[in-house]
Amino acid sequence: MTSPHSRTRTALVALLLLPASLLAQQGAPATVRRLTLDDAVRTAESQSEAITIARAGVARSNGQQYQARSAYLPQLAGTAAYTKTLKSQFSALAGSGSADTSTVPAPVSLCAPRIASGATAAERAAAIAQATTCAQAQSIDFTKVGFGAKNQWVLGLQASQNVFTFGRIEGQLAAANAARASADIELRAQRAQLVLDVTQAYFDAALASRLTEIADTSLAQAEEILRQTRAARQVGSQSEFELLRAQVTRDNQLPVRISAYANRDIAVLRLKQLLNLPLDERLELATTIDEPSAPAFPAGFNASSDTNANARAVVRQAEQNVRAQEGLARVARSQRYPAIALTSSYQRLFFPQNTFPTLSQFSENWTVGFSMGAPLFTGGRVHGDEMVAQANVVEARARLQQATEYAALDARLAATQLQQAEASWNASAGTAAQARKAYEIDQIRFREGISTQTDLAQSRLLLEQSLANRAQAARDLAVARARLALLADLPLATTQQSTRTQGAAGQSGGATR
Repeated sequence: MTSPHSRTRTALVALLLLPASLLAQQGAPATVRRLTLDDAVRTAESQSEAITIARAGVARSNGQQYQARSAYLPQLAGTAAYTKTLKSQFSALAGSGSADTSTVPAPVSLCAPRIASGATAAERAAAIAQATTCAQAQSIDFTKVGFGAKNQWVLGLQASQNVFTFGRIEGQLAAANAARASADIELRAQRAQLVLDVTQAYFDAALASRLTEIADTSLAQAEEILRQTRAARQVGSQSEFELLRAQVTRDNQLPVRISAYANRDIAVLRLKQLLNLPLDERLELATTIDEPSAPAFPAGFNASSDTNANARAVVRQAEQNVRAQEGLARVARSQRYPAIALTSSYQRLFFPQNTFPTLSQFSENWTVGFSMGAPLFTGGRVHGDEMVAQANVVEARARLQQATEYAALDARLAATQLQQAEASWNASAGTAAQARKAYEIDQIRFREGISTQTDLAQSRLLLEQSLANRAQAARDLAVARARLALLADLPLATTQQSTRTQGAAGQSGGATR
């Protein structure tokens, strides 16, 4: 007859033997998403904020190229302006002469009097008098030429063309092209890093799931040993000490199983977070960890396991940073020399009496010329710009050399990790098979009373460890293969160096804007 304490312990064990998924059935969705490694990579790429940021960087650098190339082409701008004059100093000039207060009748105005050849002196004097009155009646109307016009409309075009800038435009274009190349490399690097992160997170979750299976199997084996020992104790073939040992062995396996399930839940949550999936959604990992598969790559992404240091993304970005800084140094030097440009301006002017003009009545202005500007005294600003630009070039070249050295080391480390993972995978195959066979033999020996419970527990621990090592080796091999396949486009494993290089590339991109 079992005690109440034993019944409680048995109920607790039965509860813990239930899969964690069954314990969460009440709040879990009815559907289960079946997720392969390929699906995970595609989902992550479509949801990745890092790739979105990298694509925005490509678009930004493309705009910088347009900005730099535009300086080679003519610049044309149109203007339109309207002015309403309320009071003008020229209105006094537009009035007629002073009023005539004499009582003498005014002669008839005749702007072009005809004088006969036989006219007397008195007739000639009269004709001149008539012409004089005509001139006095008319005065200059300044409103027709813009002075004091009540309404003024101006339509114009301004054009300019750079003729000679002493390398300023060439330097800006070189920096913009380098920034675009660096942005393209960064986008590809982010895609490669995403593939590696997804591969690692996926196989971490698969490894955690496999460890829960091992924990369940080990707990079931410990339960079976306890059942056999309890039955043997009832018939008197086993001592109370052996029964207590079996109970302790079974109870020690419970925290291991709980920890395995907790680690699996954490790994799955991290995978969901990386894929931007609902955290409450249930996942079924379709790609097994038994045989590591080749990493999945997005469409249009051709991976290359090139271990040459010069082929690494961080080195190529550093090279583009050197080109960008050299272009900016050329821009800084060009400030010492004059810049020459052709200019032209064309205007049509309308001065209507009413608000809106008649398009057929206008005046014209059209000018063509050239401009030249050169600094005479800047208080050392130009010299300071040259010093800063030259220092940036020296720094960029040093960072290129540093990135090349780190890339060579990182490639050696990646190759070594793959060799180690392959060796561990090959070694774990034989060990797991031998441990399983040894445990099966010990089970038979224990049932026959030849082997002790200590020997059986030791064999079970060895089997559990060998299976866990096998799963761990499979995960490490899959990640190492993915890393080597993506090595050319991956950032450096040294976080500090990668951050420094990216910061330098960001400075070059900011200087070209």
